[in-house]
Amino acid sequence: MSVLLYRLGRYAYGKPWYVIGGWLAVTAAVVALLATQPVRLSNDVRIDGTPAQRVIDDLADSLPESSGGQGMLVLQAPDDARVDDGKARTALLAAVDAVYRHDHVIDPRAVLARELAKGGKSPLLRAQAAVAQAAGGSSPAEAPLPLEADGQPVPGVIVSADGATALLQFQFDEQTYELPSGTVDSVVEAAEDRAAPAGLKVLPSAAMMEIPDIVGVGEVVGVAVAAVVLLLTLGSVVAAGLPLVIALVGVTVGVGGAFTLSAVFELHSLAAVLALMLGLAVGIDYALFILNRQRRLILDDGLDAHEAAGRAVGTAGSAVFFAGSTVIIALAGLLVVGITLLSTMALVAAATIAVAVLLALTLLPALLGLVKDRVCTARARRRARRREDSAGHGRAGRWGSRLVRHRYAALAAAILIPAILAVPAAGMRLGLPSGASYDPDTGQRQSYDLVSDAYGPGYNGPLLIAVSSAAKGQPLTPQTLSAVTSDLRDLKGVTSLSLAGMNNTGNTAVLSLVPGSGPNDDATKDLVTAVRDLSAQISDRHSATIGITGFTALAIDVSDRLADVLPLYVATVLGLSLIVLLLVFRSLLVPVTATLGFLLSIGATFGLTTAVFQWGWLQDVIGLDATAPVVSLLPVIVTGVLYGLAMDYQMFLVTSMREAHVHGASARNATVVGFARAGSVVLAAATIMVSVFAGFVFNAQPMIKQAGFALAAGVLIDAFVVRMTLIPATMALAGEKAWWLPARLDRLLPDLDVEGDRLAQRIPPPRPAAGQPRTAARGAGTHG
Repeated sequence: MSVLLYRLGRYAYGKPWYVIGGWLAVTAAVVALLATQPVRLSNDVRIDGTPAQRVIDDLADSLPESSGGQGMLVLQAPDDARVDDGKARTALLAAVDAVYRHDHVIDPRAVLARELAKGGKSPLLRAQAAVAQAAGGSSPAEAPLPLEADGQPVPGVIVSADGATALLQFQFDEQTYELPSGTVDSVVEAAEDRAAPAGLKVLPSAAMMEIPDIVGVGEVVGVAVAAVVLLLTLGSVVAAGLPLVIALVGVTVGVGGAFTLSAVFELHSLAAVLALMLGLAVGIDYALFILNRQRRLILDDGLDAHEAAGRAVGTAGSAVFFAGSTVIIALAGLLVVGITLLSTMALVAAATIAVAVLLALTLLPALLGLVKDRVCTARARRRARRREDSAGHGRAGRWGSRLVRHRYAALAAAILIPAILAVPAAGMRLGLPSGASYDPDTGQRQSYDLVSDAYGPGYNGPLLIAVSSAAKGQPLTPQTLSAVTSDLRDLKGVTSLSLAGMNNTGNTAVLSLVPGSGPNDDATKDLVTAVRDLSAQISDRHSATIGITGFTALAIDVSDRLADVLPLYVATVLGLSLIVLLLVFRSLLVPVTATLGFLLSIGATFGLTTAVFQWGWLQDVIGLDATAPVVSLLPVIVTGVLYGLAMDYQMFLVTSMREAHVHGASARNATVVGFARAGSVVLAAATIMVSVFAGFVFNAQPMIKQAGFALAAGVLIDAFVVRMTLIPATMALAGEKAWWLPARLDRLLPDLDVEGDRLAQRIPPPRPAAGQPRTAARGAGTHG
């Protein structure tokens, strides 16, 4: 491997324009495809095979008009005014009319007119009367009322008891992410234009979010911080710019390539963001590791820039290859889960990681071929001479020496800190983001709070009950619908029931059930469970089947399904990665301690995420103001991604220790020497990755916000507490046993030569001329 990569690095350095031209062609092709077709992203969490999703799929077949995306607008009157009086009423009716007349909105007025024309033969009108009668009763004084026009209720519109707000609920003809770009915005703007003359404020719900903002100010700041870290680490604008170029090309090709395929398969916004985060972070880190090795070969070993580039790709490039492979394995493990949404995320992110590895091994040495000796400044050369004269290892070496001397205390602290941080994870609740998950300055959160105050929290997440005739081909009778409605009405926590739709044959009806609690409240989850428990009784009593779907039902099913597959996923990833680590390090202890350290990291990550997002701790520090359950997808995604990234740092740090040990250093001295060589660059790489991930914490989307925080916190804990404290302390305690491998297993395992020993044997590095000082040879060699 090292010899092959060495030759690849020398070729790319010697013929840079061939390599650069190839990558430019690939990038140009991706950009051209993006320019010719729109990007389509989804925010929907769909997991096939769950009960709630099966209800949605069945309705798409039997009642297609009910399968479009849901829309909700809240219209608020100015102070001390009513929306159903005077000019405000006129503006409200105009806004409703504008929404219903939109090309992609289903107009319930037209549907109702067609049914009225049928008279008593309309199954919809008969069902509507039966449901209304069964769900009726004296309404409390604070109950919302329908808006009337010409003596008839306006479909989809209710007015709060105090008359200050109106709630407009409607349906698109397609799922939100399938609508043409700008459709949702144009609907909101149409309502705002009609509402403006009366001063009505229009607020869209969280469900009205169309294509999310992938990159914002926070993300740009994160990349800027990464650039500053690179500049401080490398001490050169030219050198610092190279990893940024690699990362930007990587996300353009990787994420841009995924965008070009979004018209073919459903691409979730979190999949795009995850690939973007990983592409930026590992693209910078992988390039930094190779670039740092080349500079060390120039400054410390006196090699010229061409030879140093080849050997850097052959040695550090081998570590990058296997580190990237570990991340890809961790992501590919999501495929065994069998959930399309997670599989798509895994494939997009893994492809982006693969592109980052290829760029680091090919485009980086090609760019170095253009930069040549300017990769090391005169100041860097002077500092290297002073470091050699003082025979020191620098700050990283001194920290490594302290860890070895105080290994027991370091080990205890590295275990206790993440263990304490993991405590809140015991109370972690899973759910899906609702309007309550957004910050207060967003329209989604303001709409959620206004609806909760004016109508009740249940109106933010009504449940849909699909009622079907158990007799094949037979319509539902009004008596059956009435009986089913009565049974549902008697359940604890039901605020209201109404007919939401019925198919033309009359054998399937949809009831809208408004709970008395919010979408993520435990009481709503209990209500969903109660409805499902009631389904068997309804089937026996009334010859009808019922199914429930909606926000809370989907959240329960998603959480249960992911909880079921998480053990299988973790076992698959750990098993495959342990094999890779065994092959790379040729040790039994190193892979085991690496994995146990990861368990500490992931526990602390979930504990911090729970404390901040679910409990609201320290939210002011990071500019948040919303408590919500942890997103159901997060544990599986973060487990896989963080494991891969943790093994990256394990790979770079411990391969340096193994390299020193292979070349004759004692186990404890190898720990210090390896830490001195790799500690500073691992520190910089981890800081860069934390900065990039932390930039996404300020994204408006709750899922992206939580993912950015969890990954930033996870890398922070894993890199600084586990990899740079616990692992060196453990290696020092184990001594020579850290590198023990049974002789029989040693003979069976292939030698991957990550340290580059075979490269040094087959192609020995050039030596300084006899009698020439290393520093002088170094200066002369860089110009050779």
